[in-house]
Amino acid sequence: MSKEIVDVQHIGMKYQSVNGEINAIEDVSFSVEKGEFVSLVGPSGCGKSTLLSIISGLLKPTHGQVFINGDEVTKTSEQIGYMLQKDHLFDWRTIYQNVILGLEVRGILTSENKAYAKELLKTYGLYDFKDKFPAQLSGGMRQRTALIRTLAVKPEILLLDEAFSALDYQTRLAVTEDIYSIIKNENKTAVMVTHDIAESISMSDRVIVLSGRPAVIKSIHPIHFSCLKRTPLKCREAPDFPLYFNAIWKELDVHV
Repeated sequence: MSKEIVDVQHIGMKYQSVNGEINAIEDVSFSVEKGEFVSLVGPSGCGKSTLLSIISGLLKPTHGQVFINGDEVTKTSEQIGYMLQKDHLFDWRTIYQNVILGLEVRGILTSENKAYAKELLKTYGLYDFKDKFPAQLSGGMRQRTALIRTLAVKPEILLLDEAFSALDYQTRLAVTEDIYSIIKNENKTAVMVTHDIAESISMSDRVIVLSGRPAVIKSIHPIHFSCLKRTPLKCREAPDFPLYFNAIWKELDVHV
């Protein structure tokens, strides 16, 4: 039986700027089930990243509520892991030292958690690089390290904010394969913000299309592909892929 792990109810967000009050988000509601991968797409500046910050507890909405596993979000939650556009690895720390940083910050650097972090590095092909420094890794490996650092603290939900946009196109395709595989293998729930329609379709179970500011939900597209052992690259080659792409593209402004 499916279970809602994220429940966004009637979120609205206004803030003050030098030009007066800005109405960024208006009455946005949706839910995400456990193990689901959902993407948010919409025009630039429509409030996608703001919505992620509200879900994470970093921002308090003007009105509305967010619930994680039935509990209202009033502050940052240890159930949530956040991946940003930049990997934010510390250059002076080794890969292993970067991976355990969150454990140190939270005061849970136990032998059990250190063993789990090393197991993640082994499982996802970075254990042989654990004593290297970030500058010695490719962009794709750095982003994989950033995800393992996020997973090491055992969050239930991952928020990805344009997490692959700093990578060149070829690396980006490879990294989305890696990250998608890791998220599914670890049975994590994910909410991703992206400007890339193809990326959202290839990785998601549902794509939520937001309007221009103030953001409202224009539509929600369930994404279904018949390919066995689904991967983002397989989805891009599927016959239904251009149908999804064209439907979502038509709903967006040209300045996506």
